[in-house]
Amino acid sequence: MKIFKIIAILVLVYFAYKGFVAFKNFEIGTTNQVAKIEEAAGIEKEDEVIALLMFLGEPPSLVEHYYTENTKKCFLLKTNAEESSNAYYECAKVNAILTGKKIVKVIEKLEVLK
Repeated sequence: MKIFKIIAILVLVYFAYKGFVAFKNFEIGTTNQVAKIEEAAGIEKEDEVIALLMFLGEPPSLVEHYYTENTKKCFLLKTNAEESSNAYYECAKVNAILTGKKIVKVIEKLEVLK
C-alpha cells in the first residue's frame, strides 16, 4: 500500500510538471504569434525597448537599430558586432515605433546601458 501511495504522488507531480510546461509554452507561443500577426498586418505601436544601435561617420549618426529582448542579449550582440566591424555600437533603452518585434523608427534614446 505504501508503494502505491509513492507511485500515485510521483504520477501527480509528473502531471503537474507537464501542465506547467504546457502552460508556459502556450504563453510564449501566443506572444510570438501576436508579434508575427502584427508584423504581417503592418500594425505599428510605440513602446520602450532595448535596442542595439549602430553609428557610422564623423560625427557619428545612427545608421541601424536592432530590437533585443533583454540587456544581456544586447551586450552579447554588441561584443560580436564590434569584433567584426569598425562601426560604433551601443545598447540603449529607446522609445521606438515597432511592427511586431522589429523597430521601424527610433523616436528618442532614453538611456544608454552600460
